[in-house]
Amino acid sequence: MSSGVDTTGGGDIRLPKEDDDHLAHTPRHSPRRRRRFLSFRHLNPLAVLAVLAASGMVPATDLTFVLFSFVYLLLLSATAFPPLGPPGAAADPPVFGARNRLLAAYVSVGAVVGILLPVAYILDGVLAGDKEGIRAAAPHLFLLAAQVFLEGVTFSWRFSLPMRAFVPIFYNTKRLFTIVDWLASEFGKAEGEHGAARRLLAGRALAVANLAFWAFNLFGFLLPVYLPRALKGYYCGNSSNNNNTKVKD
Repeated sequence: MSSGVDTTGGGDIRLPKEDDDHLAHTPRHSPRRRRRFLSFRHLNPLAVLAVLAASGMVPATDLTFVLFSFVYLLLLSATAFPPLGPPGAAADPPVFGARNRLLAAYVSVGAVVGILLPVAYILDGVLAGDKEGIRAAAPHLFLLAAQVFLEGVTFSWRFSLPMRAFVPIFYNTKRLFTIVDWLASEFGKAEGEHGAARRLLAGRALAVANLAFWAFNLFGFLLPVYLPRALKGYYCGNSSNNNNTKVKD
């Protein structure tokens, strides 16, 4: 659920004359690429990951996928798409700016559809004894929680823009297959076999809603909009840095 939104720091206000004197007498230092701590919003998925992994409801293939994605993320960041500039350079700016209300609303809808409602569905399944429904919905929730956590890692550790785009695209593609399995499981249930008819309809509606939302997110937003802008920002910035280096030389 990547939005490309990041916060930017402000500065003090100076008069023009004071600003000129300050620039003339103050040596210039490049902002350092420091690793920040993960926010509380990105640490919450760790609890979800731990609970689902310990419950035994997540297949071993999904656990392996999460471990592989983290290792592959570090490998790509070190070889194919390293951060721009020298080690002390500033982090890449966000793709869509720091305050995009429309994108923030879109991400909020994804959080409700992909996380909050599935959590409520799983908790209700525990009370109703619907182990099949829990087992079908758990892989999607597990992978989405892992995605949110890794997105926090890429932002906090100042990864390059292509690597920030890699995480949601990689996980969104994987989760579509788990959602299809979830959908098949829900529509394969017989009425009254696993709880009330209300739960059966809720499970089917939730699986359909997730399939529709995340299919649009991948094919309507991440691939045609987010990824091209991330690559453009990365390579145009890289080209500008190279030109500035040549001028200084």
